[in-house]
Amino acid sequence: MEITGEQRIAADSDTVWRHLIDPDTLKACIPGCDRFTGTLEDGYEAVIKQKVGPFPITVTVSLDVEVVSLPDRYRISAAGQGGFAGHGSGVADVTLIDAGGETVLRYTVDAKLGGRLSKLGQPIVTAFAAKLADRFFDRFGAVVAATA
Repeated sequence: MEITGEQRIAADSDTVWRHLIDPDTLKACIPGCDRFTGTLEDGYEAVIKQKVGPFPITVTVSLDVEVVSLPDRYRISAAGQGGFAGHGSGVADVTLIDAGGETVLRYTVDAKLGGRLSKLGQPIVTAFAAKLADRFFDRFGAVVAATA
């Protein structure tokens, strides 16, 4: 499944970049994030609680960040286990573009799911994942703009 999007953030790209790798910002912006630990160098781990349809799930996700081109492009790889709900993995490519005092953040996510969640049907799962991505980037834009 592929998800793409764009967010315009009222801050310069250096500020946006610092927030993209800040554990406190990430925890505050990930929908349902219960715990977020780790470092940029060693990788992060998040525990996320969500409800997908009638199913409450808790997912433990390992996140690794690769700086592709500082400070305008990075890639984050994720692998998660959700118990009975299944498992997933994915890669998100994020690009930052200066836009006259603002930053345009563009993202492309390529994710794969297995287990019970994948059996709900691709359109349902894709819509849910796109909604989560939108919620994350909306929160992220608001948090960054408030601190800029």
